[in-house]
Amino acid sequence: MHQGSGILSTRQRRLAWLGFLLAALQAPVSAWLVADESWLFSLCVALMVATVIIADDAARRRPANATSD
Repeated sequence: MHQGSGILSTRQRRLAWLGFLLAALQAPVSAWLVADESWLFSLCVALMVATVIIADDAARRRPANATSD
């Protein structure tokens, strides 16, 4: 049984992980340095990138011959 290909290429997946880590690390640093709530934007971006990574992971785990319903 072959695994399906994901929605991201290998390079895009690495960049997504890098973007997720940078945004997730920037949020607490921004919260500590800035008095307003602008750090929530970094948190939202990190969560959106994490959602794409999870969707790509699910697509890669699906068998290659499986159809989506």
